[in-house]
Amino acid sequence: MDIRNLTTFVHVAELGNFSRAAERLGYSQPTISVQIRQLEQELGFRLFDRIGHAVRLTDKGRDILAYAQQVCILCQQIVDDTVEEERETLIRVATSDSLSAPLLFECFPYIRAKHPNIHLELMTAGTEDLFHMLDHNEADIVCTLDSHIYNTNYRIAGEKKVGVHFIVPTRSHLANRDVLTKEDLMAQDMLLTEKGMSYRRLMDEWLAKESVEVRPVLEAGQTDLICSLVERGMGCAFLPDHVTDEAAARGTIKRMTAEGFHPELWKQILYHREKWVSPSMQTVLDIMTEHWL
Repeated sequence: MDIRNLTTFVHVAELGNFSRAAERLGYSQPTISVQIRQLEQELGFRLFDRIGHAVRLTDKGRDILAYAQQVCILCQQIVDDTVEEERETLIRVATSDSLSAPLLFECFPYIRAKHPNIHLELMTAGTEDLFHMLDHNEADIVCTLDSHIYNTNYRIAGEKKVGVHFIVPTRSHLANRDVLTKEDLMAQDMLLTEKGMSYRRLMDEWLAKESVEVRPVLEAGQTDLICSLVERGMGCAFLPDHVTDEAAARGTIKRMTAEGFHPELWKQILYHREKWVSPSMQTVLDIMTEHWL
């Protein structure tokens, strides 16, 4: 069995399109078609159903995909172990805007110092768009901060539950308490994150369920800016703890819960279940799991 045909099969399965696989591998589309046809003839069954320009795995094709991915991983490992200097590898990571800076600060130095052959492309998007990118192979890895995501289309490389709280300036009269009432929230100037952010969605859903109307005076995507404005006494906000850690340590803000509101927020590192995890991609996953979670 020609390993090149098997590698082509894995890429076509991941990309769902012969043309995109040809572009990724540097082949012509007819070459891709010939390689798939040779593999199908050797195996004795069809691997794909052709629907227009798109292709979809048959049941038997899906059955052997995991085996094909493992063979490709082993072959890549042989290359990595025998080639004196590894080739440069691009790993595409997608995350939300608020996570991009901490993710880079906590992981990139280790990747750069120990694995200079690995190049990162960092992209930012809203939660729904992140999974669209995984589904269409526009990203290799997605890092999320959201309610717990479990979907059989994605594999979880690592996860960790994180805190999220309302914050008020310590000079506010509310800081003398630990729990905010609904009446407290309605009376406060609210500094809100953008609606696409996961913790904003969790708060909005709870407020709507409880028929609580707050008084927004600002909406912004920069969570650090919102935290700084709360420190200056400009209002109340709802932010994850990693954003407010420094302000809490300085004693300029007070973290508080709201009566009857128990949100759960998770950091998760995910990739598509049909994605071939190369040694370089596994390296990035391991570093993120160790240093970001």
